[in-house]
Amino acid sequence: MATDPLAPGVWGVVATPFTESEGDLDLGSLSKLVAHYRRIGVTGLTVLGVFGEAARLSTAEKRAVLEVVVDSADLPVVVGASSTSSAPVIEEIELAADAVGDRLAGAMVQVNTADPDALVHQLRVVHAATGAGLVVQDYPLVSGVSISAADLAAVVEQVESVVAVKAEAPPTPPAIATLTSRSAIPVFGGLGGVGLLDELAAGASGAMTGFSFPEGLKACVDAWWEGGYQAALEAYLRYLPLVNFEAQARIGLAIRKEALRRRGLITDSGVRAPAASMPETLDKQLDRHLAAVENMES
Repeated sequence: MATDPLAPGVWGVVATPFTESEGDLDLGSLSKLVAHYRRIGVTGLTVLGVFGEAARLSTAEKRAVLEVVVDSADLPVVVGASSTSSAPVIEEIELAADAVGDRLAGAMVQVNTADPDALVHQLRVVHAATGAGLVVQDYPLVSGVSISAADLAAVVEQVESVVAVKAEAPPTPPAIATLTSRSAIPVFGGLGGVGLLDELAAGASGAMTGFSFPEGLKACVDAWWEGGYQAALEAYLRYLPLVNFEAQARIGLAIRKEALRRRGLITDSGVRAPAASMPETLDKQLDRHLAAVENMES
């Protein structure tokens, strides 16, 4: 199994659509969404992450999602592991490898301890059991674990199977600067793209996050490579109000899925409990944000 560093760019984080009536997987919408990512030219896909509600899916549902993704677009795939302990993480990665095959560019595992030595051991155990390249996700809001950027950099330096870091421990720009100064391993920003410009300035290789207009993430990253900060700023400005709107605590997932629905990319915007639905009081404002982006794109 390949353990090459992830390619720079935008790794589109894929939502998991559900049917309105029963809350079952909507595999038709999933295929349509993945095809959209392929059309806009993302570097690869990230599946079964937090945005994909992986922790609320059964094993059979996870397999179904992975099979539809690989059938819908010929792109490399990073697959998330929602567990934090070694044994269930290994099982999730084995499922991913079986379903995705040689398209598996990396398995995303969460930082599960603030002890650098223990984290090195955890990552080595997972890689030894699976052979997968590892994307280390530093996301304390989800994992409940905080590790310093310097300690995480030390871990990355010691574990050869790490193919990328997804930095989501605010403030992300100084953390990314520390990580990229210590290692050549690519670091990607997340958190809905709120800090993307500053993350690129700090040395990020791109974005790996959920946003209802992934075209905006790609426009920003491409402009950064072609013209630096000013070009990236101009490319991203039109999207920033919507980026900020989608970043609202507790309801961000529901807002993004509703925006995808209004764009015609999925049929329904339902989320699984305990995630909260988007308040109806935000309907008009979401329409305003979407219209503003669409008007500037036309």
